[in-house]
Amino acid sequence: MLLFTDLIAKAGLDPAGVRLLRHQTKAPNGKTPYVLWRDQRSCFEDYQSVQTIGNRAVLASPFWASFVAPPTGGTLFVGIYSTQIVGAADDAWIDPLHGVPGIALTTSQMDQYQTELTSYLNDYSGRLWIDWGPGARSWVQRADRQNKQIVQLTRAFEEEKFPGFTHFMANVSEVPVLPAGWLSALRAARGVYLLTSARTKEQYVGSATGEAGFLGRWLNYAQDGHGGNLGLKSSEPTDYQVSILEVSGSAASSDDIIAVEQLWKRKLQSREMGLNRN
Repeated sequence: MLLFTDLIAKAGLDPAGVRLLRHQTKAPNGKTPYVLWRDQRSCFEDYQSVQTIGNRAVLASPFWASFVAPPTGGTLFVGIYSTQIVGAADDAWIDPLHGVPGIALTTSQMDQYQTELTSYLNDYSGRLWIDWGPGARSWVQRADRQNKQIVQLTRAFEEEKFPGFTHFMANVSEVPVLPAGWLSALRAARGVYLLTSARTKEQYVGSATGEAGFLGRWLNYAQDGHGGNLGLKSSEPTDYQVSILEVSGSAASSDDIIAVEQLWKRKLQSREMGLNRN
């Protein structure tokens, strides 16, 4: 069995001086630390470098081994950082994850750390996966007390594979930050989709007929929450789950797709028991 703490020790680090950090917060805009690391590495490091004073004691160590939680699950290693606290964070600091000043997110004082990505285990960044164990809420742990099992080592960083149109499900807020391969697939396909709200227990059947396919239609929802639909405007604001009911062939016209949309409305009774108004 391969264990992460053993790997740290073999790299020449004292595990007692290493903290394991699993970044897993999801912002209302759909962004996660994983997305920041994947798409905007400097923003991820900026996000990591500011922490609340309440975490000062548990974070006190010369090195952080950083991990992120992809939307498909698991715990991915993204590097070992040298760390040093330098004082209070600037009140004007903007949280890269939420896009708002950090002081708007907490009543606690925030500490600013100076962090720098080291060469320790750098070859494993984006490739090594561990089993974090059942304590997911304990996002900071001591490497010398928690020897995590290494469960996978890939040849290179691999973007999550698109699950296919039948199995695809996501919240509308997550659509803009989906992996590039997923966005391409959704942009290339048109058809009929379903929006559902776990909070209001309502559903809405819609169609994507434009050149930007499902992606273009859903980005409208991500922007304003309703995409111009009267039924959605009349409901409580919510982060709808979106899924695909049927993908239309490339030769299908807009009228063909809308006809299939009407059929699905009848099947699901989304006029009588949902948010469709036509």
